[in-house]
Amino acid sequence: MKSLVTFLLALCTAAVIADDSAKFTVGAFAFTRPAGWKSIEPTSPMRKAQLQVPGKDGGKPADITFFFFGESNSGGVEPNVQRWLGQITGKAEANKIETQDFNGVKVTLVTAEGSLKAAPMAGITEEIPDAALLGAILEHTDGAVFVKMTGPGALVKASREQFLGLVKSATEKK
Repeated sequence: MKSLVTFLLALCTAAVIADDSAKFTVGAFAFTRPAGWKSIEPTSPMRKAQLQVPGKDGGKPADITFFFFGESNSGGVEPNVQRWLGQITGKAEANKIETQDFNGVKVTLVTAEGSLKAAPMAGITEEIPDAALLGAILEHTDGAVFVKMTGPGALVKASREQFLGLVKSATEKK
């Protein structure tokens, strides 16, 4: 009986640890990482968290980066939206900006497709054709949280619902 109780406690502890590893905070929000997405070490000190979606059949992955600049908001929502849209060229007709409310949080969603410009400071050493960008800016009085997914267009588009689930998982940390 003692070994069964020990086993059950270990099993419960493992489940809690596994669940906790999927949760992380950025700014005023706690997020839950989608299953199958990896948490990786941020590649820049400006990034508060970074995730990766494995590529299909060993292909290039998509990266999800999280930024938080405090009350300065790094210039605000609109300048950041325009900065993101400027990172993708070639298919301006695919660009979309929409504002939604997720669980009482005002969120600006950005979608863009085309070629992702090289940005050495962001770790993109060469232009990536057939790319896509999904972005979300979650507003809060303590400062907005900026979430941006970039990578191969087909992978980013196929991951849209999981990305939205990630954004919708945001709850104000207590």
